Amino acid sequence: MDRNAGRLRDFLQFQRREMMDDGFGNQIPGGGFATEFSAYAGLQPRTGGEEVTAARLSGRQPYVCLVRYSSRMLEVTVAWQIVDARNPDRVFNITSPPADPDGKRQWLEFLVTQGPPS
Repeated sequence: MDRNAGRLRDFLQFQRREMMDDGFGNQIPGGGFATEFSAYAGLQPRTGGEEVTAARLSGRQPYVCLVRYSSRMLEVTVAWQIVDARNPDRVFNITSPPADPDGKRQWLEFLVTQGPPS
């Protein structure tokens, strides 16, 4: 993916699953999702490859999500979800944790699929 600020056209909400009480005083994930922060990002559909083709057959489109490097972005895990702030019906399941593709601490990439977390 081309890494420049002009590619960051999507305004996304990064959401963490809320914690809930399990009835024994312990906090466990299981509630709804709450927005932790928002950021501009670039979403590029993935093409080619057998795995991608199979994902399309099941109605899930994979994307590479490019964001600016920040300590907040490093908190994001595969248990989170991403929602398009301009179209809340577009929900993305994070399938890989953030990766620093060139090691320069400027950009992070996530692999995501359109659809809620599984």
